[in-house]
Amino acid sequence: MIDIKTQVQGISPNVKARNIKEFIEHSGNIYETINVLTKRANQLSNDIKEELVEKLEEFASHSDTIEEVHENKEQIEISKFYEKLPNPAIIAIEEFLDNKIEYHYKNIQPDNE
Repeated sequence: MIDIKTQVQGISPNVKARNIKEFIEHSGNIYETINVLTKRANQLSNDIKEELVEKLEEFASHSDTIEEVHENKEQIEISKFYEKLPNPAIIAIEEFLDNKIEYHYKNIQPDNE
């Protein structure tokens, strides 16, 4: 599992305009780049969700009565932290432009006739 706190340090959560030529320089094809970024953003999204659920599970109460719901300041702070994180797509773009994403093609066997 990733350590999201250290991974996103220094990444601005704001979207900014990008030069498409930067992406093409890294992969040679904008469509390949979009595919790589999409897959990485999905991985990050799943990792972040798992990490958040794991942290919030510590505060879960397993009582059957609705009246016993109460606020937990630590739980609220954890939730606020995750709300302020950059979008997984922004994180994926930064990783891609910093050459932190490795990708390769699956071996495709030629048809033998």
